[in-house]
Amino acid sequence: MKALRLLTMNALFTGDVPARLHALGGALAASDYDVVCLQEVMFRRNVRLIRRAAPAYRYVACSGTALIKGGLVLLSRWPISRSRFVRYPMTGPVRGEFFMRKGAQVASIATPDGELVVLNTHLSANRDDDWSPANRYTRIAEAELARLTEAIAAVDPSVPVAVVGDLNLPRDSAALAGFIAAAGLRDVLSGDTRPTYRPTPRWPSPPALDHVLVRPAAGQTLTAEADLVFQDKVTLADGRQAYLSDHYGVRARLIRSA
Repeated sequence: MKALRLLTMNALFTGDVPARLHALGGALAASDYDVVCLQEVMFRRNVRLIRRAAPAYRYVACSGTALIKGGLVLLSRWPISRSRFVRYPMTGPVRGEFFMRKGAQVASIATPDGELVVLNTHLSANRDDDWSPANRYTRIAEAELARLTEAIAAVDPSVPVAVVGDLNLPRDSAALAGFIAAAGLRDVLSGDTRPTYRPTPRWPSPPALDHVLVRPAAGQTLTAEADLVFQDKVTLADGRQAYLSDHYGVRARLIRSA
């Protein structure tokens, strides 16, 4: 079986967005990723910018007209047979994130080895940086994860599943562990202690917030490995050096077998 190469990355919706997305598109054009899942792309014009820079990704899944629902975009070299957006409940304190309409973009991809369902998602941020069970944002995350669990359960068990994106939950959080168990998933980077959010003086030791979780098809094996990418500065079109995002990318290789 041929390995499917997947990338997930929060593309950061603030700052010098067009220049960074153009550079990201160039990096994707030079890559061998089959499927690319992006968060915080936000606008249709940004989708067009990336696709112009990376025309090999002929297929795209996103929802919304001018404003992209959830800020979620999935690019694929392989045909996307169907896709839909699953919106998360609007719970907890009123906050600017409500305008992003957080949720999951669910896409069925016709790969050379058969159908693969990818759920690209971005959960609400924890503004308290406190992921204990009693925290107000943990309860928001649990409500969103419950909706995501329902979306995964609706996928035919004969089809493998990959859940990727910025879940805004540390790898060791109880909410994430409960979700993984309930949905029958496996964390490809389990045990990896590296952050996926770029450390800053204000936040020198951030956790891993970006994840690749997989569920094999019934009766099959899904071998997966993952690593961090896009950790260093890149050269923008005008010669400036900049990071592509405040998050690192996570790349994964998925191989299925009977």
